[in-house]
Amino acid sequence: MRKKLWLAGFAAAAVSLSGCGAPASTPAEPAVEAAPAAAVAPVEVELAAAAATYKYVFPVRAKNASYHKTHSGYPATDIFAACGKPFVATTGGVVLEVSRVDKYKKGVPDGPYNGGKFVSILGDDGVRYYGSHLSKVTAGIKKGVRVKAGQSLGKVGKTGNSSGVCHVHYGISPACKKTGDWKVRRGVVWPASYLTSWRKGGQKSPVKAVAAWNKKNNCKA
Repeated sequence: MRKKLWLAGFAAAAVSLSGCGAPASTPAEPAVEAAPAAAVAPVEVELAAAAATYKYVFPVRAKNASYHKTHSGYPATDIFAACGKPFVATTGGVVLEVSRVDKYKKGVPDGPYNGGKFVSILGDDGVRYYGSHLSKVTAGIKKGVRVKAGQSLGKVGKTGNSSGVCHVHYGISPACKKTGDWKVRRGVVWPASYLTSWRKGGQKSPVKAVAAWNKKNNCKA
């Protein structure tokens, strides 16, 4: 039987997070309509088949981690767990960006330093996975380094605009410029349904959702 999440008390804290938490009223995760079988393009079938070959894991190694289906302002989520718990690679890929220094200054407008210490990777599936507010980045993790699914990237923390609450801000997006495009990097596709699958050992892939977003938005968030 699943133990009661010890972080249930963070739900109230999450509501008040100004930098990346969910406010009292948050946008519902948009429903995804399935296209009729006859309307599915061959390329989409190929993407779906390819996605099935990649291994996905839940990005925070903590039994009692919790997260929300919604997020303030844009599609992402906050994964709440005790500071120091491992943040790991969602899937195999290559490190894109690393910040080992917390450059965030309280009171400044939203910007690339909101996340404090962070790591983003480009998965072999073509999707970018981003985790921020880390307390530290794992030694040896730097741009260009290849990582495996489940490999340690850093530790859960509260750096940047975290409102002092231990968690990882988690975003899924296309790689676009690969570096510097923080509005896209912070998240453009709702992660909750994928997190739920991965936590149960499932392999639901965000490849199609990310491709669809990029086709519509052309890397502009």
